[in-house]
Amino acid sequence: MKIEIFRGNDLTLPESDANIIIDVVRAFTVAHYAFLRGAEKIVLVPDVDEAFLVRSEQPDVLLAGEVGGLPIAGFDLDNSPCRFDASDLQGKTVVQKTTNGVKAALHSLGAPVVLVTGFSNARATAAYLRKQFGGSDARINLVASHPTGDEDLACAEYIRSLILDEGMERDEVRGRIYGCETVKKFLDPSRPEFDPRDIDHCALELPPAFVMRVDREGQRPAVRKVML
Repeated sequence: MKIEIFRGNDLTLPESDANIIIDVVRAFTVAHYAFLRGAEKIVLVPDVDEAFLVRSEQPDVLLAGEVGGLPIAGFDLDNSPCRFDASDLQGKTVVQKTTNGVKAALHSLGAPVVLVTGFSNARATAAYLRKQFGGSDARINLVASHPTGDEDLACAEYIRSLILDEGMERDEVRGRIYGCETVKKFLDPSRPEFDPRDIDHCALELPPAFVMRVDREGQRPAVRKVML
C-alpha cells in the first residue's frame, strides 16, 4: 500500500482507492458514539441551512453540530461526544454539520471507499484497511481535517503505523491529543462552554467493532457503520 497523509478541510486529493477523513476533536468521535448509542445513519451537510432543509423534508431527524465549536440555535445536539454518549439514539438519523471533519469529508468523496474516524475508532479503521487492501498496491489518503491541529495528524500517523506495523504507541497519540492547541480551551476553567470531559472521550481508544463508511447512493452523503 501507498499511504499519504494530508492536512486540511478543503483539499483536492489525488486519486486513491480509499480516503480516510480524521476528526478527533470532535466530529467523528461524536459519530462513533452516535452509532454506539443506536443511530442508524449520519447525514453530512455543508451548512446550517442545509441541515434545516433536511429537517423540513424529514421532521424526525436530529440536527447536530457546531459553529466555532459552539452549539447551533435550533439544533437538537451540539458537537459533544460526552452528550452523545448519554443519549438514546436508537434508530435515529443524525444530520451533522461541523467546521472541519464534515467539511473535509464532503471534499473527499471521489474515492471508491471513504471512511471517517477519530482516535476512538482508529484501530478498527486500520484493521478494515488492512483486510481490504493488505498485500496490494492500493493508494490510501489519510486526511487530518484540522488544518493545523496536531490531534488529527497524530491519529493519521497512528493509523498508518497500525497498517504498516511501524510501532507507534497509542499513549503517544493520547499525549498529543491532550497537549494540542485545539484542546486548550476545553481544559481552561475560564471557558465553561467547552466541556473537558469531551477530550476524555476523544482520547479514549475503544475496542474495534465497526468502521464508519460514507454512502453516496442517496441524495446526500451519509455515514453508516460497517461491522468488521
